Amino acid sequence: MNRKALCATLVFAFGVASSAPVFSQARPDVLVKQRQAAMVLQGKYFGPLNLMVQGKIPYDQKVVFRNAGYLDVLSRLAWDGFSPSTKGEKSASLPTVFTDSAKFNQLADQFQAESSKLVQVSKGGDEASVKSQIQAIGKTCAACHDDFREKG
Repeated sequence: MNRKALCATLVFAFGVASSAPVFSQARPDVLVKQRQAAMVLQGKYFGPLNLMVQGKIPYDQKVVFRNAGYLDVLSRLAWDGFSPSTKGEKSASLPTVFTDSAKFNQLADQFQAESSKLVQVSKGGDEASVKSQIQAIGKTCAACHDDFREKG
């Protein structure tokens, strides 16, 4: 490789490497869309579990176990989308997400813990314990939505 080509390659590589952090920072509108997508999926997999607790659909251990696993993963995805850079973006989040972040983060941690516990409880197959844990998750979701999400 001749010297000019080597220099050009090195300059190009350095330019790409030094600009990578700029490109890896998500725009606020993208962060909002991502967190909303994660929460839509949380609802998709929590919904049937909640319907089982309410007796609106039959209890199905296979669905519980599968959905518990998905919910456990999904319970960890939305939170980095609540960056302060998203304050001005259109969403159902209330400003208290950013002004009472300690409580918001505590509820996010609680949701993750309750979701992980559901995975463990669902392995045992005890329907009453599983339903009790599903209710615990529902209470955590409701507490967060009551304080940090627009009504309606």
